[in-house]
Amino acid sequence: MLKRIIDVEYADILTDSIISRGKLRAFVDDSSFIDVWFSLKIAGRFSYHWERRHIDGSMYRHDNFPDTNWQRVSTYPKHFHNGSQDAVEESHIDENPVVGLRQFMEFVRSQLAKMGK
Repeated sequence: MLKRIIDVEYADILTDSIISRGKLRAFVDDSSFIDVWFSLKIAGRFSYHWERRHIDGSMYRHDNFPDTNWQRVSTYPKHFHNGSQDAVEESHIDENPVVGLRQFMEFVRSQLAKMGK
């Protein structure tokens, strides 16, 4: 279902998507990629990751791994890496995978528009 959402609703910014090693990978038309992962072992554990470090040094990730470095964040364990691993702030992404995926993909789409892509 999530792959279908990616493929149909975000075809304007993606070139392809695959499911491999338990995660959904979507290839963005600017040569970056997005990984969407939900744990099969720990209910509710997730990560939405947009990898751009090979393009401009940036990465964006919403996840809820309970990293004690981010305990100061009011939404802990949920947090958002906004541009780099160390630029961490609150994450208000929805817990529902379908809603959360769409929120993240809309973020990617809006960022690409700001970059003129």
